[in-house]
Amino acid sequence: MSTTLSEQKKVTTLSFKQKKQRGIPLTVVTAYDYSSAMLVDKAGMDCILVGDSLGMVVLGYDNTLAVTMDDMLHHCRAVRRGASRPLLVADMPFMSYQVSVTDALRNAGRLLQEAGMDAVKLEGGAPRVETIQHMIQSGIPVMGHLGLTPQSINQLGGFRSQGNKASSARLILEDALRLEDAGCFAIVLESIPTRLAELISRRLSIPTIGIGAGNGCDGQVLVFHDILGLFDRLKPRFVKTFANLGEISINALAEFKNEVETRQFPGSENSFDMSDDEWNSLTGSLF
Repeated sequence: MSTTLSEQKKVTTLSFKQKKQRGIPLTVVTAYDYSSAMLVDKAGMDCILVGDSLGMVVLGYDNTLAVTMDDMLHHCRAVRRGASRPLLVADMPFMSYQVSVTDALRNAGRLLQEAGMDAVKLEGGAPRVETIQHMIQSGIPVMGHLGLTPQSINQLGGFRSQGNKASSARLILEDALRLEDAGCFAIVLESIPTRLAELISRRLSIPTIGIGAGNGCDGQVLVFHDILGLFDRLKPRFVKTFANLGEISINALAEFKNEVETRQFPGSENSFDMSDDEWNSLTGSLF
């Protein structure tokens, strides 16, 4: 894939603002390890989000609540080793920022200082404003997240779309304006009505990144494994599979199993040998 010089430059939070001003949609992929980050980087994406959705996609939990700071640091470091050009954003896991501003600053700082992230993302509106302000004053860029906030699923009653009533839609709009005023450089809008996402995107000067929020946002995010058809345990309606690598992978593994069982693999081209002289020397010395 050919890329221009500008596309090869490091993406920053300023790049996000400039793309919104120019009307160029932002591309964000959620990825969790070195290999996937390397592929996302080579594909020319603007941003990699190391999401706490790794709890479900990589670690096999039922939701994101069990993900810890140690989990996030581990996966963020791997992503940082695999990608350098995209903006790297780390999800702050459940209870890493809700208890106190001091805890939030310490944990966010670790994600930048120890894991090499460029920014952090946290969920929620008005209750998070003070925390966001302190982070930004400390030099930590913050991405907001409104609508369906997975860390609040017990309060929301599950993975359900949000903002479907005028009253709840108004609250999401008001929260978006608060997050912009607090200094967020972008906001993820998840599982909200298309018209509401379009309204918010028009009202804000910072970019909106949609997931299940229609085509009127300033950018879109999907999970690496969903894009490639590698994870089918949970598939919301807003997911689009662009390649079915899950089926391809299963077929390849089954072929490996068959070739091993029928002794077709490994062949001579996959094996190593030694010279006849060395072999004879070995066998001649055996009792």
